Amino acid sequence: MSAANELRKAVFAALTTDAALLAALGGARIHDVPPAAPDFPYVTLGEAQLSDWSTATEAGHEHRLTLSVWSRQGGHSEAHAIADLVQQALHDAPLALAGHRLVNLRFSSAEIRREAGGRTYRALVRFRAVTETG
Repeated sequence: MSAANELRKAVFAALTTDAALLAALGGARIHDVPPAAPDFPYVTLGEAQLSDWSTATEAGHEHRLTLSVWSRQGGHSEAHAIADLVQQALHDAPLALAGHRLVNLRFSSAEIRREAGGRTYRALVRFRAVTETG
């Protein structure tokens, strides 16, 4: 399995077992594929970028991951709070990846904005990870 797929599986598993995040979401509302008619708030695994991070002796990858927090509660506060919980659940998390080693997983940025229509807020929570084969 590729490092990118293994990392995505591990991130999903970490989020779906984080008690504080599940409580804030009102259940296991973490989705790899966004649902057609979701219950708010919820989290989706979004875009990923993968770059070669190999050295002379080790094969590796740099991953840029974006997760989205979706909220319809008035204002930005719920989106901010859940984005913070996502950050806490993943920043420096010691995730196990089959066939690969996670060197690090770090929060890099968050952007909270109101979506078109003015009713939904989305927090884009970005992480950077480095993996090595082995």
